[in-house]
Amino acid sequence: MASRMPSRPRASDTLRSLLRLIPWKLLLLLILFGAIVTPVFSYSFHLGDRLMPAISGFFYALGVPATPVPTPYPAFAQALPEPGSVLYTVQEGDNCDEILTVQMHMADASQIFSDAKPETVRALSSAIGQDCHKLQPGMVIRLSPQYPLMALGGIILKARPVTPPQVLPTPLIPVPTPPDQGIDCSQGCTMQVRIAPGVVVNVDATTNVPVQNGSWIWAFATYPLAHVTGMSNYPYASPQTSLNGATLHACQIQINDTYDDHSSSCDEFQPNTIDDDGGAWLLGVVGPSSLDHWKLPLHLPQGTRVLLWLSLDAHGNLTFHKGNEVYRYDEQQQIYVRV
Repeated sequence: MASRMPSRPRASDTLRSLLRLIPWKLLLLLILFGAIVTPVFSYSFHLGDRLMPAISGFFYALGVPATPVPTPYPAFAQALPEPGSVLYTVQEGDNCDEILTVQMHMADASQIFSDAKPETVRALSSAIGQDCHKLQPGMVIRLSPQYPLMALGGIILKARPVTPPQVLPTPLIPVPTPPDQGIDCSQGCTMQVRIAPGVVVNVDATTNVPVQNGSWIWAFATYPLAHVTGMSNYPYASPQTSLNGATLHACQIQINDTYDDHSSSCDEFQPNTIDDDGGAWLLGVVGPSSLDHWKLPLHLPQGTRVLLWLSLDAHGNLTFHKGNEVYRYDEQQQIYVRV
């Protein structure tokens, strides 16, 4: 009798058998799961490619110190401070010392211009335009500010310490060089400062604020005085003096946005009579690079040259008070007139 071989199950029969074993609800769930999960996974993957670098950059930025934003330079004024005089009409009983004391706050007038030194009285007579010994009521004389200061603002082109740096011994262990913190001017620096296009002055300044070449300096500074033979303490500036290349001494200093509360006070410079006078005369120009910085209530057009009186406070600072004299420069008459 012939033997019978068992028939092999076909693939289609096997698939149907497996499908019978899987509940149809589970099969439908698997199909829906695949239809939903696949696009969601694909979208999340691409989103992660963009999101993770952004998150990493955010936390990296938190760990990096913020870079300071440099102070924008103000525009230079079109004019420079101008020395000059105010006019005064002599009254009955006036004399030169009294006029200077009352009209110009010059408490030491009788000491600076003394009959004991005739050359000093001659220098004063020349300055006011009349002989001090022959004043008559109705005469018009010219009064100049004694030891005037100027409102200084400009770019520090180069700063050099007055005293050379101390040579330190070579360390045994190499130490990383710290980042440049600026030039130490706590013992004094000579700075080349551009205060207008084509005008550079040399400024002697002492400040605890580190100085960088390219910083902006705000300060009051001594205006160059005229040289008169026989008078080392002559108090008046010469209108013919050029500021370009002049050497000035700075006080009440601010570097960029940092005001130095411990910088030199203006009454430390000689010669001057700030302490005795209770203040000082200031020359300046209305504008962002000069008087505007000090927020004085002047209400004058930009570019106006100004002469004003600053009062000395208990801390040695010069401040403007309501009622202090303010003069503007009259270009046609070339004198200062009261505002």
